[in-house]
Amino acid sequence: MNIIKSLDGTTLNVALEGRLDTTTAPQLEAELKQSIADNTELILDFAKLEYISSAGLRVLLAAQKVMNKQGKMVIRNVNDVILEVFEVTGFVDILTVE
Repeated sequence: MNIIKSLDGTTLNVALEGRLDTTTAPQLEAELKQSIADNTELILDFAKLEYISSAGLRVLLAAQKVMNKQGKMVIRNVNDVILEVFEVTGFVDILTVE
């Protein structure tokens, strides 16, 4: 998985490419822990994300909890496969998906 980050003021943009699974979730978790401390908005771009597992969902949930305290988190460009995972797991009710 590739993680592409850019900072615009207090908005952190993170684009993910590939698969967010048991192998790659710790990498994203480490990147987010290191990067979101001083940001009021986290935007995740899933345009090139092909797959998400429960390990990936756990990382998203942890990031959402942090961002609820300091601002907001938005997930954009979600494909149908990942959107279905969000719907089946109830994550569409927890996350802001645009």
